[in-house]
Amino acid sequence: MELERRRQALSDALQRVGQGDAAALKDVYDRTSAKLFGVCLRILGEPSESEDVLQEVYVTVWRRAGGFDPARASPITWLAAIARNRSIDRARAAHPERYRPIEQGLAVADAAPSAQVNLENEEDRQRLAHCLGGLDEPQQSAIKSAFLDGCTYEALAREAGVPLGTMKSWIRRALLKLRVCLER
Repeated sequence: MELERRRQALSDALQRVGQGDAAALKDVYDRTSAKLFGVCLRILGEPSESEDVLQEVYVTVWRRAGGFDPARASPITWLAAIARNRSIDRARAAHPERYRPIEQGLAVADAAPSAQVNLENEEDRQRLAHCLGGLDEPQQSAIKSAFLDGCTYEALAREAGVPLGTMKSWIRRALLKLRVCLER
């Protein structure tokens, strides 16, 4: 719930920026500058260059926030895409000799997840942790043990001192609650 509230607050702030609200831009900056700086730094590798690009990112946000559509992307995804694109543009302009035709890039794949994927994975992890926190302690413990630690239902039932059918029911109800929570 907290994650969704923060996402909505950021989305609202972006919409206010689109209406020319400078205080809302400061709010967006305060909420996102650390993450976006990380995106820039990962691409550029230079803190001073990353700071310059970050400033360009927020100038772009000021100009383009009116075009942000929360139905198409989460606010942090939209902002991270701007930061990524600006960083790539800066890197290409600074070192054009490093950038070859895209066809040559197929032979040199980066196995590390992108900054955008990392941001989305972190948001997913926070949502799951929030939803798990909404379960009763026995259900929460059973879900974590079964799906994160790899315990069998039989072992969980023995440990909890309940029949196997009861343990299966606890886990099924917990999974249904998690599904409802995660679909919001």
